[in-house]
Amino acid sequence: MRQLHHAIIIGLITTVILAGAAPAAADRPSASWVPPTGTLDLRTGFDPPPLPWLPGHRGVDLAAADDRTVLAAGPGHVVYAGDLAGRGVVSIAHANGLRTTYEPVEPAVAAGETVTAGQPIGALQPGHASCGAAACLHLGLKRGLRYLDPMLLFGNGKVRLLPRPGRPHAAPLTAGAQS
Repeated sequence: MRQLHHAIIIGLITTVILAGAAPAAADRPSASWVPPTGTLDLRTGFDPPPLPWLPGHRGVDLAAADDRTVLAAGPGHVVYAGDLAGRGVVSIAHANGLRTTYEPVEPAVAAGETVTAGQPIGALQPGHASCGAAACLHLGLKRGLRYLDPMLLFGNGKVRLLPRPGRPHAAPLTAGAQS
C-alpha cells in the first residue's frame, strides 16, 4: 500500500513538473505549428547539458536540401534576423514566452516583422557543424532561459526534468523503500 501511495505522489509531482517544463497546452501540436523544413527528418536530437554552461545540443537538426525554403514553425514576431558568429540566424518570439531559432539561414525577413506559421523566413545554407557535408537546419526552442526540445511543438520529443534547485539529484524510489 505504501508503494502505491508513493507511486501516486510521484505521478502527481511529475504531472505538475511537466506542466511547467513542457510547452503549455496552447503551445502543443496543433494547426499553428508546422515543420520548418516541410518534414521532420531528424538528424541530431535534443541533448541539452546538465548545467547551462556545459556543452550539449540545445536544439535539433532537421535534414533538408541546400537552399531549401525555411518556414516559420509558428506565428510570432521576428526578434533577430542576420549574421551571428559567421552564420545566418532567424529568431522568432511566439506566444507564452516561447522562442524558436533557425540556423544556418539566409534571412528573408527582418527584425520587427510579424510572421505566420508556414511563412517563408529564409533559405537554408550549408555548413552546420553537426551535419557534416549534409545540409540540415538547426532548430532551437526556448522559454525564458530554459531550452526545450523543439520536437515537442510537433507532438514528438522528450520532456527533461531537472532537479529542484539546491538538490543535486533525487534518490531513486526502490521497491523496498521505507519512509
